[in-house]
Amino acid sequence: MLKISAVSYLNTKPFLYGIFKSGLEQEVDLQLDIPSECAGKLTAGEVDMALLPVAAIPDLGEAHVVSDYCIGATGAVKTVCIFADKPLEELTHIYLDYHSRTSVELVRILLSDHWKMNPLLLPAMPGFEAEIKESTGALVIGDRAIELHNKHPYAYDLGQAWVEFTGKPFVFAAWVSRRPLDPDFEKRFNMALQTGIKQIPQLVYILPTPQPDFDLQRYFTENISYPLDGAKKEGLKLFLSYLGATVSLQG
Repeated sequence: MLKISAVSYLNTKPFLYGIFKSGLEQEVDLQLDIPSECAGKLTAGEVDMALLPVAAIPDLGEAHVVSDYCIGATGAVKTVCIFADKPLEELTHIYLDYHSRTSVELVRILLSDHWKMNPLLLPAMPGFEAEIKESTGALVIGDRAIELHNKHPYAYDLGQAWVEFTGKPFVFAAWVSRRPLDPDFEKRFNMALQTGIKQIPQLVYILPTPQPDFDLQRYFTENISYPLDGAKKEGLKLFLSYLGATVSLQG
């Protein structure tokens, strides 16, 4: 049975919905993890495939993209932001979310090359969101970021900032394996993901709204961009080049 690690965040729900609607879950061992755990499991060979934070791709050696879909953004992504009580240029410290290296690396790139700022970057521990105050901000990703939009006056969206900086969309996570998979399975897996995305209008009626003013439909259709198209592949290659990685993606 194929072992798969998928991100447990809200943005992955259309993928999971499609997998279960298609019956594909009967053929796989599906594990839900935070992004850093997805990366760790695939790198260690504990799973065969993962919805992988893309900064971990260079760690694999051999990387095969096994789907036409990803977790991407063509503008504001809403759930990957630096939150603060002061403007970015007044921050002296920024905590870095431990959930995903991709967003951490993206912050480093944007601070250095786009915003031209050099605050002290701090490793975060659970509960670090409470440290957002005065001249200390924090990168927060995933579902925990949703409520913070109502708690802090400043939110700097990394998806939007990357597009402003490069003119290209960003890929936060892609479906990746370390070896070629059965072509028939890849085809059916791709169809399952496509099914989930097409059924987003039904899915929004099933899922609870994380905040009263949070628009699930808009989040799934405007903030998250799922197709792994040519423009996103270009954005992905550019991001990996900033990490100093020359990576050949198969598939």
